[in-house]
This record gives sequence, structure tokens and C-alpha cells, in this order.
Amino acid sequence: MAKSLVVVESPAKAKTINKYLGRDYKVVASMGHIRDLPKSRLGVDVDNDFEEQYEGILSRKKVIRELKDAAKTATDIYVATDPDREGEAIGWHIAQELGGKKRKIHRLLFNEITKKAILEAFKHPKKIDVRMVDAQRARRVLDRLVGYKISPLLWDKVRRGLSAGRVQSVALKLICDREAEIEKFVPEEYWNLFARLAGPQPPEFEAKLLKKSGETIRVTSEAQSNAILRDLATSAWVVTSVTTKERKRQAPPPFITSKLQQTARFPVKKTMMLAQQLYEGIELPGLGVDGPIGLITYMRTDSVRVSEDALVAVRGQIRRVFGEEYLPAKANYFKTKADAQDAHEAIRPTSMQYDPETVRPYLSQDQFSLYRLIWNRFLASQMMPATFDETIVDVTSAAYVFRVKGTVPKFAGWMATYGLTPGGAEQQDQPLPSGEGAAEDDDEVSGVLPPLSEGDPLELRQLRPEQKFTLPPPRFTEATLVKELEENGIGRPSTYASIIGVIQDRDYVNKLGGKFKPSPLGRMISDLLAKSFDDIIDVEYTRSLEEDLDKIEQGETDYVRTLGAFYKKFKKDLARAGKEMIDLKKGVDIGEACDKCGSPMLKRVGKFGPFIACSAYPDCTNTREVEGAEPEPETGDEEIEPCENCGKPMAVKRGRFGQFLACTGYPECKTTRKLIATKQGGLRAAKPDQILDELCPRCGSSLVLKQGRFGEFTACTKYPECRYVKHKTTGLKCPKDADKGGEVVERKSKRGKVFFGCSNYPDCDFVLWNRPVLEKCPKCDAPYLVEKTTKKFGRQLRCNNEECDYARSEALPDTAA
Repeated sequence: MAKSLVVVESPAKAKTINKYLGRDYKVVASMGHIRDLPKSRLGVDVDNDFEEQYEGILSRKKVIRELKDAAKTATDIYVATDPDREGEAIGWHIAQELGGKKRKIHRLLFNEITKKAILEAFKHPKKIDVRMVDAQRARRVLDRLVGYKISPLLWDKVRRGLSAGRVQSVALKLICDREAEIEKFVPEEYWNLFARLAGPQPPEFEAKLLKKSGETIRVTSEAQSNAILRDLATSAWVVTSVTTKERKRQAPPPFITSKLQQTARFPVKKTMMLAQQLYEGIELPGLGVDGPIGLITYMRTDSVRVSEDALVAVRGQIRRVFGEEYLPAKANYFKTKADAQDAHEAIRPTSMQYDPETVRPYLSQDQFSLYRLIWNRFLASQMMPATFDETIVDVTSAAYVFRVKGTVPKFAGWMATYGLTPGGAEQQDQPLPSGEGAAEDDDEVSGVLPPLSEGDPLELRQLRPEQKFTLPPPRFTEATLVKELEENGIGRPSTYASIIGVIQDRDYVNKLGGKFKPSPLGRMISDLLAKSFDDIIDVEYTRSLEEDLDKIEQGETDYVRTLGAFYKKFKKDLARAGKEMIDLKKGVDIGEACDKCGSPMLKRVGKFGPFIACSAYPDCTNTREVEGAEPEPETGDEEIEPCENCGKPMAVKRGRFGQFLACTGYPECKTTRKLIATKQGGLRAAKPDQILDELCPRCGSSLVLKQGRFGEFTACTKYPECRYVKHKTTGLKCPKDADKGGEVVERKSKRGKVFFGCSNYPDCDFVLWNRPVLEKCPKCDAPYLVEKTTKKFGRQLRCNNEECDYARSEALPDTAA
């Protein structure tokens, strides 16, 4: 009997959907895209209406074969890929590969992977939306034209391995422009003046200088500050105004993709990965649920719309948990942005049945944190406003007015979901929605106020001047860069993670303390592109292209017209850039003579970025780093320690494994220090090598504690003559090399994966990928067992003998303890 074929994108999604369908359906995964433009050539015929030359993705060859085999007996094929442009395009490619006269292609659309949503989608199958596909095709071709036309130009003029991208180059320009603003910024001095006052009743409070003679005052020097202090030294203090009013803070809307990326305390890529896992399904075995359950709705959306069923469910949950007073008379509705695609709902939990604490045992800590963030935001969006009584007090002394503001919570409203109810523990890892709960005016001070009335005399306890300086605009973090891209209409939420990843992978930016700083290479590339392709990296132009893609989807323009208009100017810019772009391979004269031979010094670009070199190379090998070429490694106020061997300063260099510290006395002194990533995303200098009292068992020299690519390790000081490295032993003698003193030790592969091998490597090649345990196999008397953890069986002890099937499950002790 023929089965209907359902095609989804991932195995996890297939597994979740499969349990909702009967035997008449077969659910298979395409593993994402199955066809794409070729890697080896442009793959777009620009002279023939930009016709694409798609081909099967090599790594999907087996998947395509399996899909075709599954489709042979199917009369109906249901494309159930993600409900966005990318998913629509994947579905279109699948239909191209599997379609036929005897097979009908249907499109299934659902916003959540729940039984109700899946079965409802089957009741109302649709056709693949060709306009959405055309919009995605146009985006893909635009990206291909920019990438495959400009990147070779950069290879020719700068060096191979560089890339340009339609959206990534705009993101890079935003970061470079911000850095330029920071460098040009000139701090301005200003002073704040605070008065500590006591009223008729405690407590004391502090007010800040606001006005003089009715005009707002800005104190810009110590002399001006001292003059005001003298004016106030003997004057009386009195309350001249007390204003109390009720303020409301409205509930925030539920999450859209960009707001989730900005709010979650994870890198954007990790946020999307976790959200994908929650969307595709989580196993909840202890809750009587068969198979995985999708916990959230689709995570790529720019709409704040919520279904009526979900509104009914969340209002019931609020009534049960918080009470009737937290529930508005009617559901809260939020306005979606004008340029939002609005294809599906906001990000929300799929069911109020699975609250965060109930499902916590089945989630990783990161999954739980993100799920709770989404849960709380959704509940908050349908709750009453938070209300506060705000009191503003003006105090006058001589001609000066000081102000203090006191805020008293009156009703928690939606903020109750964040642990701000009486008796509720505040959830410190759950940030309030951006801008909510923050003081509206940073120039005013807030605090607990005593009862005060107009005309009350006050006693001055202290006058406190505070010198400050204006600050430059901050560098972008991942969250603020996403916000900037979103506000400027650059890219789409689904592309932000890849954009941020590419500019880091290409070494165009460095991430310090969680903030992006452009590398000299990044700034150079951005400058070159700005001169030759000013519109390509122009924010307004890129935004207009995004709008054109939206118009294709809406049927207001078409694929060929959009690409034709773009390519007409792009082709001219490309030809001009080929002639006019600076050739950095030849080098750029910096107007400086070599201090060794007198030849001109040139700015060049090498494997690790720009550097200054003598034009007489190879006869003269004088080189130096570009000034400011490497970012500061420290994220705190500590200075880099000098070289422990010669006392000269250490400088940041870049090698094949990234940045490191090297002595400026090189080549006479070859001391280097590793730079280690901090939890905040910055870099710090590793500890200097530490000579140990322990001797090398091979040559008798001292051992040294060093810092390697994968952490600390102990090795011989006579390296490379003696290559002994001390490894953490497992206590097991090597089965192949015990007679030569070999024992099984913990090692790490080139990719950092832990494995277990003989200490006499490379003379002995014995290796285990699972940790050995010193216990004889009770079934075959093998000298050891191995520890293995799987999703199905949990943690087990197994015999490593292939002919023995002994295995037992048990809770093993924590190896880190």
C-alpha cells in the first residue's frame, strides 16, 4: 500500500511529527537544503534573466537518494519545511526533485509542532508559495553576485581567503564607523553636585543640583563647582515643591526573533540553536508523554501576533497563578511593525501545561534558561500594567534648585512574572524587557524619601561634588549589533547569527569583553569597499534592497526586475574597482624610509593582517606591526607583565592559532605567552611558564607547567630535544606496551576531544575513545571496562571486548570530583 511522504528539515522534527501520524505516512528529513548554487563557479546566468544553475549538494547525495526512494511508492508528498522564505525555498527544491505526474505536492504550514497544529495543517494543505520562493531566490542570487564578484577582486588586490558579503559588509561598516567615532571622541569634563539632607523625619536623602535661577545648569569645571559650594555654604534649605503621581509601565509584547536574540544572555548563534531544540521537540518521559514535544512556536518571526487559542490559554494560566487582579478585562494586542512579514505568530510556549519548573528536569540548564525567558515574557505580555507612585521633590537653596525622585511600587502587574511579587524570589538571570523598569531621566537621583511637604525646612548634612567626563559611544555587543541591524532594516533575524559568525571567522573583527572591535584588516577591507562600492555597504541602499525582496513576496515587483536594476550599476562599479582599487599586494608607500637600508617602507597585507615592510625585500627583511594593529588583550585595568626572561615589554602578535603575547626583544628573546579567553568574551594573558621541582622521567631535566591550546599541561624543559609530556593517568597499564612501562593516559586530539592512549605514543598506538575503568569484566575476565554514556541507556559500564556483550547501567561517580 502506498504511503504519503512527509518531508521536514531535521531528524528531530521528523521524530516529533511522526508520532502524531498513522501508518499511512512516512516522515523523512531533508537535513536542510538539498540543492544550491555550485561552489566552484558563479552559477547564475546574468545574461539570461539571472537563471540559476542549481545542483545537488554533495553532502546531501545520500539524503537525496533516500528521498527519491521513499517517493517512489508515494502518491502524495507533503512538504513540511519551516514556515519562512528559507523553508519555502527548501520545499520548492524538494518538489523539483521529487515531483512527477503521478505525485501531488502539498505544502503544510504550522507555527508549532503539536498534535493539534499538525493535524490542522493536514486538513488545510496549501501550494508552495512561488512568490516567497522568488524572494528567497533573489536574496540568494544577490548574495552570490556580491560574494563571487567582489571576493576575487579582494584576492587580487589584497590577499586570498578574504570575502565580501552583501549584508556582512554593512555589518562590518557599522562596527568600523563606531570605532572611528570612538577614536575621534574628545571627552568633556562636567561636575555633578549632590546635597545630603535631613528633613523633619528620617531617613536622610540625597538630591542633585538641577537649576540656577530657573535655568538648567551644567557645571563644567572644578572652579565653577567650588564657586557653587561657596554660595551654598551658609544658605538655608527648604522644600519648594512636592509632586506625587501614579505611573504605569505597560506590559511588553511577546518575543520576536531579534528581541529574543538581544535579551537572551547567550551569543546569537547559541540562542537560535537552543530555540531550535525547544521548537523541534524535547523528550518528557516523566510526564506521561510519548515521544518529543515541541515546547515553543517557530523561532524565526518578526510578528507579535498571537492566536486566539493561545490568548485564552495564557489568560487562564494568569488567573490560576497570579489571580484575577493581574488579568486585564480584555486580551492585550500589540502592533506589528509595518515591514514585518507576519507569516506566523510571536515566539511563545506551545502549551500552558508545560511550565518551566515542570519540564526543568528534562532540559539542559541553557535550554531551561531560554524557555523560562520565553515563558515569562509571554505571560507578562498578557498581564496588567505595573503601577508606581512617583514623588518628585524640589529643594531650593539660594538661587539653586536640587531635585530627588522617589518611586514606590504600588502594584507589580506584569513584573510579577519576574519575581517582583511580595514573598517571591527575584530571578536574577531573567532580565526585564529592554527599557522597562529603568529610570526615565538619568540626570535625576532616586531613593527612599521621608514624608515631606512644601515649605519644610531641611538641614544640610553634606555637599558632595563629583567630577565626571562624557563617554564615547560604546562598541557593539552581539545584542546591540542585532538591534542596530534590525532598526536599519538590514538582513533578517534568521541571518544575524551567520553574519556575526562570518565577520569573526574572517578576522575582520575581534571580540573583547563581549564587544566588537574591528581589526586593521577589517577596517582596511571596509575602507576599500566604501571607496569602490559605496552603495553596496550603504545602510539605506541595503535597506531598500530588503524592501525590494519584500515586494517580490507581495507580488509588487518580480525576480528579474529587481536583480536587473541591481546588476546594472553593480557591473559598472565592479569594472571601475578593478582599475582603481589600491593594490595592497604591491604595497602602499607610507612616506617613511627604512631605518636599516633607507628604502621606502610599504604597507602590505599578510596572512595575519596588515604590516609594514621594507620595499627592498628580500634583500632587506625589516618589518614591523602596524601601529594599533592588535587589540588590547586585557579587559580590566591590569597592565601586561613584562617579559619574565629579559624584562622588555610584551606585545600582542597574531599567529596561526590566533593572538598571543611575544617579547619585543625578539629575535634575541623568544619568550611568548598565550592569551586566554575570559568568561566575558575578552582575552587575558596566561601565567608565565612555571618550572617545577619534578624531573623528567626520560632525560632527567626539570619539568615545566605550560599553557597550551587546550589548557595547562606539564612538559619537559628540553623540548624539542625531549618531547615528554606528562598526562593524567587512568591507572591502567597499556595492554599492548605494559612491558615497556606504558600506561593508559588522558590525551586530547587536535580538535580538543578527550581520548585515552598509551603514554609511550608514538611508539605504541593503543587508543580508547571511552574512559577505562579498573574493573575486570565479570563475564570474560577482560582486565578493564569502559565508561560510555548514551541517550538511550544513560551512563553504563561496558566490556571493551568486541566478542563480549557485558554492560550494566549505573550512576558513575563524578570524574571531576
